Parts: sequence; C-alpha cells; structure tokens
Amino acid sequence: MQRSLRYILAITCFMALAGLPGVAQVLPEVKSRFDAYQRTALQEKLYVHTNKNFYLTGEILWFKVYNVDGSFNRPFDMSKVAYVEVLNADHTPVMQAKIVLKDGVGSGSIYVPAAIANGNYTFRAYTSWMKNFSPEYFFEKSITIVNAQKSPEEAVVVNNKADDDVQFFPEGGHLVKGLNGKVGFKVTATTGKGVPAFMGAIVDQKNDTVVRFKPLKFGIGSFDFLPVAGNTYKAVLKINNQQVIKSIPAIEEQGYVMQASDKGSSWEINVQTAGIPAENVYLLAHNRQVIKQAQGAVLNNGQATFTLEKSKLDDGISHITLFNGRQQPVCERLVFKRPAKKLVINAQTDNPVYGTRKKVGLDIETKNQNQSLLAANLSVSVFQADSLQNLNEQDIASYLWLSSSLRGAIEGAGYYFEQGAENNEALNNLLITQGWRNFEWNKVLTGKPEIKYLPEYTGHIVTGKLTDAANGNAAKGITAYLAIPGTRVQLFPARSDSTGRLLFNTKDFYGLSEMVVQTNMQYDSTYKIQITNPFAEQYSATTLPAFKLNEGMQSALETNSLNMQVLNVYAAPKLRQFYDPGVDSVAFFGKPDKSYLLDNYVRFTTVEEVLREYTSWLTVAKRRGRFKVTMFNEVRLLEDDPLVLYNGIPVFDMNKAFAIDPLKVKKLDVVNTRYYYGPARFDGMLSFTGYKDDLAGFEIDPRALVIDYEGLQLQRKFYSPVYDTEEQRSSRLPDFRNALYWQPDALTNAQGKTSLSFYTSDQPGKYIGVIQGLTANGEAGSRYFTFEVKK
Repeated sequence: MQRSLRYILAITCFMALAGLPGVAQVLPEVKSRFDAYQRTALQEKLYVHTNKNFYLTGEILWFKVYNVDGSFNRPFDMSKVAYVEVLNADHTPVMQAKIVLKDGVGSGSIYVPAAIANGNYTFRAYTSWMKNFSPEYFFEKSITIVNAQKSPEEAVVVNNKADDDVQFFPEGGHLVKGLNGKVGFKVTATTGKGVPAFMGAIVDQKNDTVVRFKPLKFGIGSFDFLPVAGNTYKAVLKINNQQVIKSIPAIEEQGYVMQASDKGSSWEINVQTAGIPAENVYLLAHNRQVIKQAQGAVLNNGQATFTLEKSKLDDGISHITLFNGRQQPVCERLVFKRPAKKLVINAQTDNPVYGTRKKVGLDIETKNQNQSLLAANLSVSVFQADSLQNLNEQDIASYLWLSSSLRGAIEGAGYYFEQGAENNEALNNLLITQGWRNFEWNKVLTGKPEIKYLPEYTGHIVTGKLTDAANGNAAKGITAYLAIPGTRVQLFPARSDSTGRLLFNTKDFYGLSEMVVQTNMQYDSTYKIQITNPFAEQYSATTLPAFKLNEGMQSALETNSLNMQVLNVYAAPKLRQFYDPGVDSVAFFGKPDKSYLLDNYVRFTTVEEVLREYTSWLTVAKRRGRFKVTMFNEVRLLEDDPLVLYNGIPVFDMNKAFAIDPLKVKKLDVVNTRYYYGPARFDGMLSFTGYKDDLAGFEIDPRALVIDYEGLQLQRKFYSPVYDTEEQRSSRLPDFRNALYWQPDALTNAQGKTSLSFYTSDQPGKYIGVIQGLTANGEAGSRYFTFEVKK
C-alpha cells in the first residue's frame, strides 16, 4: 500500500512539474480541471495471457494477469485482486474468479464446466478500481468453447446480427456543409473480422456518385468528402456481390472540421469552420495522463493551423482536442507514436523434432531495444497446433500501447507497429475510426470523477448494504461483522456509511466458504444486511463473432474430446492439486494472553465450569437469568462483556455462548485487554476453537446473513508428468495431453537468461509455444516458437 501511495504521489508531482510554457495562459481553467481529474482518476490496465484460445468442456483454462499503470505501462502494485469472467453473447457470466495480484502480476485457472453451450465467449478481466470507469477499457478477448457431447446442429449459436456492420466516422467528429473533411469507415463481418474487399460510393439525391472508396486493411479505410449545401447523401456498398445502402453521419449547417496530417517529425492540424464568428481556438494534446502541448490561434477566414512536434509527445496514443473560445471541446482526434522501448525475446528449443515422452529443453533470452540483456517476467504456454487452435493476434505489447486505449477488438494490432507507408496509412485510418470522445470531456471538465469503488490495496473488499428492516432506509454508523467459520479465525468488522454501505477489508480469504454477516444483535437487532455482487455489471459494446463448426474440424474435435476424457479419467487427482497460499494461521488478534488446550486439563461439561476453573483473568456471574463475564487486565476490571468467538463466529448472546458444548472445543484463547479492531472495540476476547472447521451443531443466530461466497482463487498446479526414467517412459498409463506446458512465472535473471524444460506426451504433431512478458521498466514483448513430435 505504501508503495502504491508513493507512486500516486510521484504521478501527482510529475504532473505538477509537467506544465509547459504557455499552457496556463492558453487554457487555464481546462488545465486545472484536467489535472484535478487525472490526479483522482489514476488508471490501471490489465493484460491477460491465456494458455490457448480454443477449449473443450472438461478442459482447464490457464491464464496470467499483468497489471500496469496507465501512464508508463510498468507493473503496478496498487490493486491486489483481479476479477476474471467468461461471458456468453448475452453478457451472462458462465465462469468467474478472483485472482490474487502481487507486484502487478497474478495467475489462475478455470475448469470449463460440462454444462456450457458451444460458442464464442468473451474473456474479460478488471480490478475493482477499474469499475469506476468505462467497461470499454476492461481487458477483453474472444475465446471459443465447444461441448463435444452436443451435435453440430445443436452447437451452432444463432447470431442476431444478420448483416455486415458498416460504420462511418468523420475525422474530428463532424461533417459540416461546405467544408472538406476526411471520413473513416469500417466494415465488419459477422465473424468479427474486417471485410477485406468491397467497393463503396457516396451518392447524392440524384444518385450521382460523389466519391468512391475501398478498404486499405482489415475492412478499414478513409476518403475525402465535401458536403454541398442543399444536397443529401447516402452510402452504397457492394459487399460479397450484394448491394448495401447505409446512411452517413449527419451533416451540420455550421461547426468545426479538424484534419491531422503526418509531416514526419510533426503533426499538422488544420481547422476549418463554417458559420462560426472569428474567435480564439485552442489545441490541447495529452497522453499518459499528462498535458504535453497546448497552443492557441485566432481563426483567420474561418481557418487555423497548429503544429505539434512528435518529440514532445510520449509514445503510444495521444489525444488532440480542439476547444472553442468558450473553452468547450468541439473536435477530437487520436494520433499514435510507435513506442521506442520494447522487449525482445529470443527462444530456442534444444531440438526441432522430438519423440513421444521426451524431454524438451527451452532456452529464453530477454533484451531491450538496444540489445542490452535485462530481467523480465514472462509467461510460457505450449500446446498442439491443429485445425481448432488459432494464434490470437493480440499480444502484450500491441495491447498495452494501442488496443487498451481504443474501443472494441483491434484486428491485427501488431501490424500497426511495423514501419511502412501502407502501415502508416492504415494506422491513421484506424485512429480516425475511433470517433469522438466528447462525453469523456464532460466528465473531465467537472474536475473530479465519480468514485464508487475503492482500490483493493490489501485484499478483497466484500461490500454490503445495511438497511432498517422496518422501513428499508439506509442505516448509518452501525458496526457489522463478517466471519468465515473455521478453525482459522477470520473476522472482519465494518461500519456503515451515510448510505448504509459496508466495506469489509478481508485479507487472505481463499476458496469457497460459508460467510456469516451480522450486527451485534444485543443492540442492533433491527437491521437487514445484503452482500453485493463484486463483479462488474456493466459491459462493453463489443459483439462476439458468429460461432461455426465445419467438417474440417470434426476429426480434431473427436481426437481432442477423447484426449480430454482420458486425461480426466487417468489424471483426475493430479488436476485437482493446489499450491498452499501460505496464509498466516494466527488469528486477527495475534498471540493471545493465554491459550488453553482443553485436552490437557480436566474436561468439564459446561462453559461456565471451564471459565471458572481454567482462568483467573475473568469473573463469571449470572444476573436475572443472564450470564455476565467481566475481564480483568491486571489493572482494572473492563466494563463490557468480552467478544466471544466460536470457530471465528461472534456470539453476542452470552447465554448462547455458555451453551457451547466444551467437549467439542479443542482450544480456548483468552485476550484480557481492551482491543480495537477497525471500527470495533472489544473488552477482551474469548475464542473457542473446535476440533473441526464446522460449528459442530452450534446454531448461528437466525437473524444473521449466512451465504456461500467465493473468496480468492487457490492456485492450481499445472499437471506435467516427468519421464526421466525408463520405467516412467514405459508406463502403460496413457498421456494424451495436447497442452504440454504452462508456466506463468518464468523469470529471466539480470543477464536476461532462463532455461525451462517439460516433456512431450503420446500425441504426435506440431506444437506451438507462446511467450509473453514485461520488464520492471515497462518494456513488453512476445515470441512464438515451434517444434514437432513424432512417434
């Protein structure tokens, strides 16, 4: 947490020092509000490397999460939890998990249930902090899941999108009559890919062709267009020998048009206006949450020109926004500067061809763009290449530098990082089609974003709502207690705010468990508690491609289905092994003042006898039929009853505490001092621990909320058998693995070196290895390697 706060402070100081000459004079109010917004709206980005992109039900999906800051793409240790979901086409989650993040990375796995239908699914990931911003910037990728137990006829998912998607985007955001502007276009097929070849034209009301156009790359292109007053226009496209007629964006009577031209070392920004009186206009360029350049100009005959030096812009996406004389945003454009720094990964297997059940040695070397060796944090996946698997074009570098700042899936993102005239033109077209972000400036100009979700600095925050059971109004200032039953004492108090919201800061809460949430029923018995869903309920507008099975996949599906079933039969115990999370078993109150193992003493049949006979640090009395316990801290008697815990569950009714069966209790811990824990204060504690994790018949207060809740995911061990000896190689147990290797924590040393090894299975064929990685300084890179297995 301290490291995260220092980082936030560093960002703030950097932004304060980043004021350039003239910025304050040009846009003083906009700059101050921008700075205030960005200091509050610190950005995180996630990238997830999945071990492959095609899965059968019954397989395990493995993944690694990289968390970076939104400014420098460096590993970011602010959030300690990532939320991972697999969503169907209706945005219904079919799989979910909470993943521990440490030093900006985390890894996990999801078993693909047998009940899941065939189709394409969205794999997405985000942090709690990221829920404060648009879901368009959550990490997303498309994966395919096939249920081999269903016939192809049942498997096909109906896609409601019947036609190719045709969209037009005026550069800067507007088309204005009498002003020449550039219009970007994008045509996407139902597969989610851009339509590679089609013809189009803009025609007027007389059906005269005004301009013709065709795509340059990935179904994306642009054309110049001069709307004439008095005319109306439509777009006519010929796609796959079918004519498609679409409307174009509205043409305004007056307004602003902005065009950006790449001049090599600079961007030239030309502004034209119609129907706008002479006024000052302002251009602001920002990236990485820092204002980099700001200029002002006076409209001369409705025109103005600005020059932005590329050397003064940071790598990656820059936002260029035009403001009018009233400091209102009127046009916006994105530009991109290819990153200078990158991670170069070299990977080489010790042989190009292997037999079955043979050891594969893999040497990895990592360098920066200057060929200097350096350490990197990598993830490595090795799987069989067949007609089912496809190499997703998304990689960590293109995602962090480009795709993460844009909306929707970016096809062939790596292509835009290559140098060349066509690449540059395609990149320019892509950025034009990202559209106008006026609604974001509406938020920025308020100076402060709406923050509903806190960053999870120490662990998962369980949120709840406390209301008055009688009238449903929010209950303010009431302390509630969340407990996880078990021999390891896990208790988390929280006090409700003015809206009744409860925030339980849990720590090291792993796995599926029963959760008990209650108030002190002796004083606060009229309140109702609800636990809210920690997963985001907002979704991006990205649509999934249509799902299809073809005959060419049948053989591979049958083989992979058989392999999966054999693996689940013969290696089931190996697939269900998990690493010990290494959590501290000590209770939240630390070392007790006194601890009693009851088996070491004479066993009594009532709690009253146990307390009277075992410890002299308390007194037990019974008044008007109710037990009263008073702790003595060697100086004075404490006032209130101590907190009584049974397997971590608070027992506020002292009579009920005295009804606990001591013969089912293994240990009694005593704290005889006043203890402060978050918003709660206890006059001592008595913690009873049973022989088992359950409550051994003890009845929880019926007014308490008891629910099943999934905590942080335990990390599963990847099953990879070893064939070092002849006996192991000659084993008759079948090994039909097609996912040979998964290592989420492959670290190269300071000399940029590491060596890994794994074993082939009984499956011959071509295998692909995918390496993704990141350095501490934000260099990102990826690498593919291949080898073959023969019988």
